[in-house]
Amino acid sequence: MLVGVPKEIKPSEFRVGLTPEAAREYVGAGHEVIVETGAGGGIDKSDDDYRASGATIVDTAEEVFARAGMVVKVKEPQASEWPQLREGQILFTYLHLAPDPDQARGLMDSGVSAIAYETVTGPGGGLPLLAPMSEVAGRISIEAGAHALRASNGGRGTLMGGVPGVVPANVIVLGGGVVGTQAARMAVGLGARVEIFDRRLERLRQLDEMFQGRAVTRYSTAATIEQALAYADVVVGAVLIPGASAPHLIPRSDLKLMRNRAVLVDVAIDQGGCFETSKPTTHENPTYEVDGIIHYCVANMPGAVPLTSSYALNNATLPFGLALAAQGVKACEADPHLAPGLNVHEGKIVNAAVQESLGF
Repeated sequence: MLVGVPKEIKPSEFRVGLTPEAAREYVGAGHEVIVETGAGGGIDKSDDDYRASGATIVDTAEEVFARAGMVVKVKEPQASEWPQLREGQILFTYLHLAPDPDQARGLMDSGVSAIAYETVTGPGGGLPLLAPMSEVAGRISIEAGAHALRASNGGRGTLMGGVPGVVPANVIVLGGGVVGTQAARMAVGLGARVEIFDRRLERLRQLDEMFQGRAVTRYSTAATIEQALAYADVVVGAVLIPGASAPHLIPRSDLKLMRNRAVLVDVAIDQGGCFETSKPTTHENPTYEVDGIIHYCVANMPGAVPLTSSYALNNATLPFGLALAAQGVKACEADPHLAPGLNVHEGKIVNAAVQESLGF
């Protein structure tokens, strides 16, 4: 198959769909790879690096979309890219369709078969193509929260780890999955007081054992969250329902419970966000204020560290991508874990969770 890699055009997105090393694997498997010139610039990889891997460099994204049988990206296609997709073509990327009906319609109209990284499953029931970016985002969420807490950035002026004689920041993590676990690890490492909320008792037991008292685990209810908001300095929203919109765990009315200039970091913003007052922001303008509370809702947080993120993502996606390149959409029939990744096919939404969220 001819596999194409366009340069990402979402604002502040510096990752790339295939690293030169991954491109070499496709070429070694007998496929042809074309890469838009400059696509690897964000990870400090030149066109010559891709040529050395066996790929061919083309001048425009339009050529990539026109020629490729499978397009490999990182972020969801932007509005200008929808018309360039076509029937019989495979799109392999993050989609996050649940809160984005316009994109869903654009993909349906194109006729493309779109496989979403975030809904491919693993043998243990996890989300192996989402996990590496969740790990990155979870860690960045604490860096972002610590930065936003500074008075110079509009925050409370609290140091995450405190100093001798002064209490550290209180960090509340909503969700004990991959994002939440990584966020808690970073916060604990910085010396913050950390509480992790989840509704899965078995997961709470695992986290309790993992942190050995360095973080407190709490069963998540509206009441316990409200209690925690009263003393929170940073709240990380890390709840995910695969393929579906994220639940709003903090309504606007609850912001009055919080300390002035405390920080909300919404890692679930790609799926609509965990907080009622969340709206997507960019790395250039990452925060805004609502009712005295600072919101950080950057929609592509791992894009801030594209070198780490691109390699972590390629490590996870490569086996599935090679299967799609070899078998086409039939690979989804052969692999029960790849099958849930198929979100759009023959002009229809075919993932049940996405269907329900969109109401299509």
